[in-house]
Order: sequence, then structure tokens, then C-alpha cells
Amino acid sequence: MDEVQIRQYREEDHEEVKEVFTIGMSEHIPSSCMHILKQPLAQMFLGCVFCALLTSSMSILLPVLAVTLLLAAGRQSVCYMFNKYIQTSLEQDLSHIQQTYMDPANACFWVAETQGRVVGTVGCFPSDKDKNFLELKRMSVKKAHRGKGIAKALCRTVADFAREHGYLGVMLHTSVVQTDAQKLYEHMGYQKIREFSAPDFIAKLTNFTLMEYQLIVKRHN
Repeated sequence: MDEVQIRQYREEDHEEVKEVFTIGMSEHIPSSCMHILKQPLAQMFLGCVFCALLTSSMSILLPVLAVTLLLAAGRQSVCYMFNKYIQTSLEQDLSHIQQTYMDPANACFWVAETQGRVVGTVGCFPSDKDKNFLELKRMSVKKAHRGKGIAKALCRTVADFAREHGYLGVMLHTSVVQTDAQKLYEHMGYQKIREFSAPDFIAKLTNFTLMEYQLIVKRHN
């Protein structure tokens, strides 16, 4: 296995970091579409449309075509939701990694590098919600390099950073469709604190929930 180095971000990593994040987030589109199709409301709506058109037209072609178009429209809506999130992230902290993560004393950004290429990323900064916690951000590992312990190493790096800087723990958010991430965080000792609806209207309509996890790295005195 190629040697993987976890190191702090450098300015020349910028484009590769954005690429790793963008591809990683886009991979969740198919699973998000499946999540929507499993929702009772979506199934009932598609079933009603199919039956209504089948009854009124007495033809199988029209209802099949209508359901196909609705499925395509649903996928486009999911793509829009993810692309909007990706674009917002790229315009915010990922366009200013040095200022957001590297310049402040209590924040940092790391990359996993192998053979001179960035294959994983993670960052953290003080949580707005609780000053005793750091918030883990932008965790992503390229698909071809998963299963090699890179994500675990990145998680440990953030936990060590929080401990060294005197924080009580680390918090993060992930989504209902990111099941591999949920398993990873739980394996690393994170506990799910709450589950809530994403703010986007489409997300609320399709029961697309977010989850908040916490890892305690030190106890109160």
C-alpha cells in the first residue's frame, strides 16, 4: 500500500481540496434519490399519478411516461440541492481555507497525501453552538483510497488537535444518506446527539434529515 501522509494544508493544495470535496459530495446524489423513493409520501404520490392516468387514458404508455418524467424531475431536484450546497461551500470557507482554518490559532485544515496527490481532507474550527467544542468540517476521502484507514487517521488528527488546545470535544454534522460516515464516526467514539430536518424546502418535503454527533476528548474538571 502506498504511504499516506497526514499534513497541514498548503496553498498549493487548494484546487485538489476543492476537487476532493466536490466529487465526494456528488457521490451522495444516487443514495439521496433512493432515500426519497423509499418515503411513503413519494410512493403514494407516484402510485396515485400512475393509477389516475391509467384509469383515464386506458393506456399503459402515458402513466409510465409520466412516472418516468416525475422520477427525472425528482433527480434534478436532488442534484440542485447538492449542487447548491457544494457551490455555497466553495464560495465560503473552501475559497478561504488559509483565512478560515490556518490563520486562527484554534482552527486547522489537514490533507491526506499519497504519491504527491491529495486524497483526503478534513478541517476544524471553534463551534458557534458551543465554545467548548471544535466543529469537524469537510471530511472527505477519494473513493479509490477508502478502506485504508485514511478517514480514521483524519478523525484522530482532529481529536488530538482538540485535546491539545483544551477543548472538551469535537462535534460534526452528517446526513441521513451518509451511512458510511455515520458508521465511521460511531466507530471512532462519536455519539449521535440529535437528528433534525435540513433547512432546504426539498429536504423538508422528502424527510432528508441531518444528524449531529459529538466526541468527548476530555472530561470537565
